[in-house]
Amino acid sequence: MWRALASNMLTVLVVGLFLSGGLILWGQSRYKNEGPLETAICLQVERGSNMTEVSQKLEDQGAISSAMIFRMAADYTDKAPQLKAGSFLVREGSSMEQIIDEITRSGASTCGSEIEYRIGVTRIQTRVRELNPATLDFDEIASFDVAEEEAPAAYTEKRNDADTRYRVSVAEGVTAWQVVEGLKQIDALTGEVTEIPAEGMLAPDSYDVVRGADRNAILQGMQDRQQLRVNAVWEKRQDDLPISSPEEMLILASIIEKETGVPHERGQVASVFVNRLERGMKLQTDPTVIYGVTKGQGTLGRGLRRSELRRATPWNTYVIDGLPPTPIASPGLASLEAAVAPEDTNYVFFVADGTGGHAFAETLDEHNRNVAKWREIEAERQSSGN
Repeated sequence: MWRALASNMLTVLVVGLFLSGGLILWGQSRYKNEGPLETAICLQVERGSNMTEVSQKLEDQGAISSAMIFRMAADYTDKAPQLKAGSFLVREGSSMEQIIDEITRSGASTCGSEIEYRIGVTRIQTRVRELNPATLDFDEIASFDVAEEEAPAAYTEKRNDADTRYRVSVAEGVTAWQVVEGLKQIDALTGEVTEIPAEGMLAPDSYDVVRGADRNAILQGMQDRQQLRVNAVWEKRQDDLPISSPEEMLILASIIEKETGVPHERGQVASVFVNRLERGMKLQTDPTVIYGVTKGQGTLGRGLRRSELRRATPWNTYVIDGLPPTPIASPGLASLEAAVAPEDTNYVFFVADGTGGHAFAETLDEHNRNVAKWREIEAERQSSGN
């Protein structure tokens, strides 16, 4: 009798262990496999929330099949105490494992509202945007010029939202002074900037920042990024270029940046300046003259005067030989690369062609014909009022 009872108990134990193991495997499968979500959502995790509340919200929104398994998995993996507040993008088909990782990893919001401050050559534009989870594109809610327009209500609302993300974008061709002045006008930042960084050494790019970030720290990050680019690009330079240092490469790249905004022209523009340097010709480029007038503090806002073209400044390449002593703006990566890998041409002249690009020439006669065509285009535009 006792032997039969022991045998039955052993059978029950084995079955129980088998079922328990099966249950664990089933739970693991539900945890790691693709989830039921058919369309991406933006999950809002409020401050003070716990994993029980979040798991129920996810189940209600159809992102997970079981709030209980989600909660148990978060506890088992010791992730529950790491829950972060914010707005998190949950993509279609995300597993419970992926969702838990998303909401406990860094606390940086990956969806919801974003305020972007775009520092350009002529204006500082602020854009308020909202990520559309279905399309993964940003929908613009508001846009305004910080220096000239009053902030709209949408900006104030999102500015006071703790989950809003912030981004500072710097355009190619801006000067160090323009970047500093732009940062000063961003009310989400802190810290007083007392020194303008070296010209050309602020990398044009997009930077994720947090509300209350120090302006000096942001500037240092821009300088660090530009230095990395300069070092990397200089290592890839062509042989026998008429530039002898990373500093000269940066100067040449800044001139290329200011002369053309057409991507496929950068190599040709670079070739013109490289050919002129090799032949001992003056560079004769207007942006350097403008920099000598403005010192990079804003735009000229008018055409150059003949007297300014003749005036001797360290940057006037109609007067000086070779490169100016400093960059005239911050060049982007593409212009840096063009400076060390110019196209193989015999061009030594270029002029605007009326389409936004330039007409290039190997001889002065050819260049003069291109100039005549450009002047005809200018005259036609003036007569038509365009």
